[in-house]
Amino acid sequence: MKRLHLPLFLGAAALSLCVTPAVAQDAPRWSLAIHGGAGVIERASLTPEQDAAYRASLQKALDAGSAVLARGGAALDAVQAAIQVMEDDPLFNAGRGAVFTAAGRNELDAAVMNGADLTAGAVAGLTTTRHPIAAARAVMERSPHVMLIGAGADAFAAQAGLEQVDPSYFFTERRWQGLVKALTEAGQPIPDRPADAPAVGAQAALPAPPLNERKFGTVGAVALDARGDLAAGTSTGGMTAKRWGRVGDAPIIGAGTYASNADGCAVSATGSGEYFIRATVARDICHRTAEGASVQTAARAEIDEVGAIGGDGGVIVMGRDGAPAFAMNTPGMYRGGASSNTTARVAIYADED
Repeated sequence: MKRLHLPLFLGAAALSLCVTPAVAQDAPRWSLAIHGGAGVIERASLTPEQDAAYRASLQKALDAGSAVLARGGAALDAVQAAIQVMEDDPLFNAGRGAVFTAAGRNELDAAVMNGADLTAGAVAGLTTTRHPIAAARAVMERSPHVMLIGAGADAFAAQAGLEQVDPSYFFTERRWQGLVKALTEAGQPIPDRPADAPAVGAQAALPAPPLNERKFGTVGAVALDARGDLAAGTSTGGMTAKRWGRVGDAPIIGAGTYASNADGCAVSATGSGEYFIRATVARDICHRTAEGASVQTAARAEIDEVGAIGGDGGVIVMGRDGAPAFAMNTPGMYRGGASSNTTARVAIYADED
């Protein structure tokens, strides 16, 4: 049975693994896959406690999305439920765990797409909306637009009744110290610590950052529901010390997020966003599946192309038959999957089966 799952969790090594027909399973009624970012995530970088903390957080997100699908809920609802759990978790670079810009702010991006009708919504540069993924969905369902940015996006989210928080809600000491380190190494000025930030040491109970972890911060989910509909969503805090209002691939429909029932594909990406934008990664993967490629083959081929132009990262992909794929060209990607006929599984390192 394990040979059936190997291509789903291996990264660069998963190039030519076969599935024995005798162990093939019926297609699941529903299926869900999630990620919490890809990058240089190695066993030597995480203590056993940190490893366990990430796996528990991934499992919590899987449980939230799976509960929606198990009771017959929509793929969109499952994607949002899973991502909101990760947006509230300071371990991930999204929502509460977001990194800081060079100016010492947290600016949040997200996107969601409905494979049934190709509707989509995205937001960028949020600073007061607790759940950016909810704001992206509100743009999709309650406005004539696809993307809103900055103060206007926060104002729209507030008008839509979404929870607003003080910007200090997103402050974590781990990310602040990451900003200080990055700016110091770059020889750039360090902004004043936010006046409303918690006192130094006040967040000692939060998990310590992994040693030498270098991760592209994004969380995402893709799902297939019992009606056969696909959906994808992605949420991120972007890059540490980003400047000039930089926006990466996560909220760009077709680059970091895409879903299409007709193409049989839903994608959420994580990586060096500028390269994923140039390669239109998410849309291209779905184009490959529409032409007959399996989701694993399509994912692997696209990540190889990203690598060829200098980009690093990974993708999660869901097929119309409920088969998920995970592909990366990095040493690790926080990820997991569950379905109606398989046991939920989480993984961190590229060589995990």
